[in-house]
Amino acid sequence: MKDNKILIVEDQFVEADYLRLLLTNAGYSVCDIARSVAQAEEIIKRQRPDFILLDIFLKGKQTGIDLAIQLQKYNIPFVYLSANSNEEILSAAKATHPYGFLVKPFREKDLLVTLEIARYRHNESQESKWRMELKTQGELQEIQKTKGNWIKKLISTAITLQQYVPFDVLAVKFKPSGRDHFIGFAFVRIGFEEYQAIGIPELSVMTGLAPAEIKEMLMQTKDDGAAGYYNGEDFERVAMVHPMKRLFAKQFDLSSNLVFPLQFPEKDIFTLSFFRKIPDGYNSEKLDWLFRFQQPLMEIMNSVSEEEKGNISSTIETPNLALKERALPGKTDFDDIVGNSFSLLNVMDSINQVAPFDTSVLILGESGTGKERIADCIYQRSSRRGKPFIKVNCAALPSTLIDSELFGHEKGAFTGATDRKIGKFEQADGGTIFLDEVGELPLELQVKLLRVLQEKEVQRLGSVGTIKLNIRVIAATNRNLEKEVAAGKFRLDLYYRLNVVPIMLPPLRERLDDLPALTAHFIELFNRKTGRNIKGVSEKVSHQFATYHWPGNIRELEHLIERSVLLSKGNIIEDVTLAPAETSEGDRPGQQTKTIQEMERDHILSVLKKCNGKIWGPGAAAEMLKIPPSTLKSKMKKLGIARTY
Repeated sequence: MKDNKILIVEDQFVEADYLRLLLTNAGYSVCDIARSVAQAEEIIKRQRPDFILLDIFLKGKQTGIDLAIQLQKYNIPFVYLSANSNEEILSAAKATHPYGFLVKPFREKDLLVTLEIARYRHNESQESKWRMELKTQGELQEIQKTKGNWIKKLISTAITLQQYVPFDVLAVKFKPSGRDHFIGFAFVRIGFEEYQAIGIPELSVMTGLAPAEIKEMLMQTKDDGAAGYYNGEDFERVAMVHPMKRLFAKQFDLSSNLVFPLQFPEKDIFTLSFFRKIPDGYNSEKLDWLFRFQQPLMEIMNSVSEEEKGNISSTIETPNLALKERALPGKTDFDDIVGNSFSLLNVMDSINQVAPFDTSVLILGESGTGKERIADCIYQRSSRRGKPFIKVNCAALPSTLIDSELFGHEKGAFTGATDRKIGKFEQADGGTIFLDEVGELPLELQVKLLRVLQEKEVQRLGSVGTIKLNIRVIAATNRNLEKEVAAGKFRLDLYYRLNVVPIMLPPLRERLDDLPALTAHFIELFNRKTGRNIKGVSEKVSHQFATYHWPGNIRELEHLIERSVLLSKGNIIEDVTLAPAETSEGDRPGQQTKTIQEMERDHILSVLKKCNGKIWGPGAAAEMLKIPPSTLKSKMKKLGIARTY
């Protein structure tokens, strides 16, 4: 990187000049200094720097964040400089994907180490993207060569594409040359690497529509024309004039769509139409991946024999197509993660993508959501599996011994240090360290932790030398670290160093679809431990579970099932005692005070009941509530309102 040109964008003359001096003395080439966004843009056009040190707050109306959006398009790596930041600024800065964050004032070594890490991350991201693309190109070519019918080939293709273009439903439309309308089928995701092929008979059963009605919708389906994506309200507008999209959106609770048509010389048209439940599911990056894979995708479609093309209509009208062509998952190392809700599948996808690399991971979520279990999965799927995996509960470390526990000490380093102690970081050398509840660390320890992570070395208390480390860091917290940063309780640079890849775990109230599977899992677990033979829970208990807010999440459910298995008199759990909602002073005895979220949930449920569960369209719940349907669906997911209509 010392051969590269660095641009400093800093409006304070003294600080900018000091930065130039530090960089020049270290052998770096500083091409210029800019005081504003406009000045920086002019320099970038003239000199095209290789790297940029970017202050967030600059002279003029535009900030460093405004410039960062342009730098993403230019593919120029940059590191932010800032003395302070509130939660709003941090969120905006994070969205621009910088390669580092330096908090003023900083040491010379902090600056140089951050630059080296940023260079490594930039080069690694470019190389990693190239390696992933090359690997996937090969996988798609192998699919094209394999024998088997086109549905099996497309299921394999769907599994391969999932990591680049995530989807809950993938519709495949085909219009052979000479035909004036489309025919097609879909894949519905039902588990991790597990999909069902849905033909006309299955869709008829699911929707209650006659096969002839579905065929008529297909005949009315228009050519998508060009590749593109539609999120939230854009998708709703497209679905209103597109019968099949509207049907899929209603049946599978979909909120975004990406279409990718493939035109062949013989005028056959294959269109891949990806759908997600979340309203912001697609962007230009995901579309770009499909263009990168366009050639092998066309080869896969081209490998469909003329005989199969001629029999497509009869194939998709064959009953039980889904059962015949269901793709079974392989070993996934997710055996301890129970459930198939779309929010949980998104977590599994994130684990699958990040686990093979040494990237730092920050697991976020409320207490009891299973953050340690997710850390275990990342470790088990990583290249460091079988090497040390050291877990540290930062909240449980005594304040007087944190230094010694994490970094170790020499004999005689302090009163009571009768022997040398190897710290947790040194124990994890060559493997992985899991810092649970990292948000509980005091500020003085955060500084030391940041330096260990940046410099990849540790110094035992009482020692004059340092020990080089090769470790991967996984951290977890139930705190909102962005708010902690804004309140001055957590260092911004440490937050950014840990938050390379965040994984957000949904609370149990947002994945109620997984309750039956989780309940059965814990009943089986405690049956084995206690020798009981509990078969399940009563309808009353099932209803209680589905309407409860689960403040303690999965841990609360686990303890509740354990207690119920022990105390149940029969082989069915007939009754449970759930924690009451908190009451405020002055409430009448027995009267529970509802939170704002609970009142909003009740109001939405009452409106849905009046509309017979209809979300969009004339007279539907969204219209009555005077909010967009996508907003209503997002609120329903957040408030744990399951789609059972």
